[in-house]
Amino acid sequence: MTVTQSLTRHLKNPELFVDLASVPDRNVAAATKRFSVFNPSTGELLAELPDMDAGDVSKAIDKARSAQEQWGALTARERSDTLWRWHELILNHSEDFAAILTAEMGKPLAEAKSEIAHAAAYLQWYAEEANRIYGETISAPSNDRRMLVIKQPVGVVGAITPWNFPASMVARKISPALAAGCVVILKPAEQTPLVAGAMFALARMAGFPEGVLNLIYASEGDAVGRELCSNPNVRKISFTGSTEVGRLLMRQCSDQIKKISFELGGNAPFIVFDDADVDAAVEGAIQAKFRNAGQTCVSANRLYVQSNVHDEFAEKFTQRVCALRVGDGFDPNVAIGPLIDDRSLAKIEAHVRDAVIKGGTIRCGGNRIGKSGTFFEPTVITEVASTMRIAQEETFGPLAPIIRFDDADQVVREANDTVYGLAAYFYASNLKRVWRVAEALEYGMVGINTGRMSSEAAPFGGMKQSGIGREGSRHGLEAYLEMKYLCMGGL
Repeated sequence: MTVTQSLTRHLKNPELFVDLASVPDRNVAAATKRFSVFNPSTGELLAELPDMDAGDVSKAIDKARSAQEQWGALTARERSDTLWRWHELILNHSEDFAAILTAEMGKPLAEAKSEIAHAAAYLQWYAEEANRIYGETISAPSNDRRMLVIKQPVGVVGAITPWNFPASMVARKISPALAAGCVVILKPAEQTPLVAGAMFALARMAGFPEGVLNLIYASEGDAVGRELCSNPNVRKISFTGSTEVGRLLMRQCSDQIKKISFELGGNAPFIVFDDADVDAAVEGAIQAKFRNAGQTCVSANRLYVQSNVHDEFAEKFTQRVCALRVGDGFDPNVAIGPLIDDRSLAKIEAHVRDAVIKGGTIRCGGNRIGKSGTFFEPTVITEVASTMRIAQEETFGPLAPIIRFDDADQVVREANDTVYGLAAYFYASNLKRVWRVAEALEYGMVGINTGRMSSEAAPFGGMKQSGIGREGSRHGLEAYLEMKYLCMGGL
């Protein structure tokens, strides 16, 4: 048995997912090595999976290429119907999916359930969008010609997803690809591959033909990434992860001028102006900072608060943060789960030490919890200076630095003073200020008087070194389509 009792005891229908090692295409040679997946809250072994290599990836690509013509030739309605069936199956088993997600990633079960619903929403959205792939006619310069534009699938897509949202990121990438008529090879993060495996298990039941969806389990991403980027049969790479890895993949894709969609790192500012509703800003900051234990690419990383409301905000925010309970995600009273691994724990500890040495004041938290698991107290630090690491680097954990500011124009300049441009947030009530700040912030997404803005109906993505392209919305579908111009003469 490849899935252990420590996972299956949480499942209502364990028979559906008990052998996730068999989910990768059965026609791909079984990997000789295996790797283990652990629960970050308890350290328990959850599963042992085949550790696939570049040779396995190459075989999966060949399988995908063979399936591309058939899948791309289906009508939009046929593709839509298959996506709808997959959507319904995932909703019908949403409690089991949430349990798998909590076990392998650690987030609280309520957050896991929300993520599964969000993943299903992407499948539903693109099942609908599949029927809205339109071309156009162009007025020709002479009467003996007709000029048309049609859209066709890009072809085989390689997708690489991160560990922090292992269900919704899979759905956000592959559902538009499938709707457009593309086939997919997916490599999920090695820390959280089980939700992807469970999704693919139900994809078989939904009726996707062999070779349309191909899953790669691997403990190391380097060889998989190189094969996906260098193999000429892969026409597009979609990646979510760090900017450093994004740069590497971009270089590897450059020899073939391969199409890419990258959603990379962030360093999100959260600005509270003196005309803001402070209570609403506190609530928004809790959502934007501590969802998924701060392990989100759009997490509020720098909290700027104007002097007139700084003390009130800091006091109310600290009270809320101190009340957040940390623990195993299966505990219904827990609001924050563990960090994903020891490296993440070491990073947040280093950021706290650096801030304290440079004059920061810990208002709440600041310490690791226990000796087992990777739990860290939700932390608030004030008296933050620009020289501190927490003001310059993405922490990716439950640490909130509050930075006092006076000048509204200067804070926008400081917020923009980063190579990243994924997400930003601000709270204000003056309409003139709202428009001016929203347009001045150099970010692909701006939350105004809200701490949450992700939706399958909206374009998700960033500027500068936070990525290329958008996911979600109708714009996310365009990334998987080629535009072809047809000029018909002799008419």
